Amino acid sequence: MKRALELARIQGSYVSPNPKVGAVLVKNGKIVGEGAHQQYGGPHAEVVALKKAGTRAKGATLYVTLEPCSHYGKTPPCANAVIAAGVVKVVAAMKDPFTQVSGRGFSLLKKAGIKVQVGLLKAEAQKLNESFIFNVTHNRPKVILKAAMTLDGKIATVSGKSKWITGPASLRRAHELRSSVDAILVGSRTALLDKPSLTVRLTGYKRNDGWPMRVLLDSKLQIKPTALLFQGSPKTVVFTSQKASVSLEKAFWHKGIQVFRVPLKGKMLSLEAVLKVLQSLSVRSLLVEGGAEVHASFLKEKLADELALFAAPKLFGGAGHSWVGGKGVLTPDKAWRVKETHIEKIGDDYLITASLRN
Repeated sequence: MKRALELARIQGSYVSPNPKVGAVLVKNGKIVGEGAHQQYGGPHAEVVALKKAGTRAKGATLYVTLEPCSHYGKTPPCANAVIAAGVVKVVAAMKDPFTQVSGRGFSLLKKAGIKVQVGLLKAEAQKLNESFIFNVTHNRPKVILKAAMTLDGKIATVSGKSKWITGPASLRRAHELRSSVDAILVGSRTALLDKPSLTVRLTGYKRNDGWPMRVLLDSKLQIKPTALLFQGSPKTVVFTSQKASVSLEKAFWHKGIQVFRVPLKGKMLSLEAVLKVLQSLSVRSLLVEGGAEVHASFLKEKLADELALFAAPKLFGGAGHSWVGGKGVLTPDKAWRVKETHIEKIGDDYLITASLRN
């Protein structure tokens, strides 16, 4: 099972919105086949392992990090393939929380006379697919707030300059973080000032199916379809309000960019409505890269789940923007509280990660 988890962790970088899954077939104390789900839409881990084992799969035990699927999605049910191969026992780390599968895969296996054991290294398997599990149990994407800041919490100088606060090691880790999520979100102010591309720029990064998706919140459609944010192959969606110009919206659709109109909540777009749409688009995890008002809105609406703050050993002082905007809290007891805080040294900087869940 440790080997199956290792395979899922190493080879499962490009499978989201599917879960990471690894599988190992053992017969007479020897591994006869192994594999992992490596690409969204590609063969699942069990099928890869069965193909490598060939006829040796008959009479073998399958160790798999997640319950074999029982439904037709982009690929046929894995449970059927396991049964057809003559596997006699399945050891799974955990049950699939996805309602179309949950327990049904095990039932199919048991009806076929296959012994089923569940729970081996369950905690490790849950950690591996934390975003997937959160998504299917909360019915919305897991939201990570990300910012690069100084030690006094500033994301820009008093003149508005922000490139670059942190060093190259932090920049690489930030791109690794981007590569691990399904979508990356910014507000219109950040898009106007920073002109981000929201792409993953890592050597050897091979995902070319449009994920992670780029998401823009722009209630007035201020950002032109020719902006850097809309260049390249990644999927891009724009959220705007009912007040936005229809002609401007048509310009986006003409470029193949989806536009969704959602209600306003005060002066900001309804984040609950935004997340509902993203959920329908199979987004399991969302990295919010700003700006300060957008971060504040996610916190205020209690829709932020984790923090990833890159802190440089610098002080800007003055009236430069902090990474959380909004009106703030009136008294210390009303502060947003974080827990499970972890601090990691990255080059000259620090990465602070924490949970915001109650």
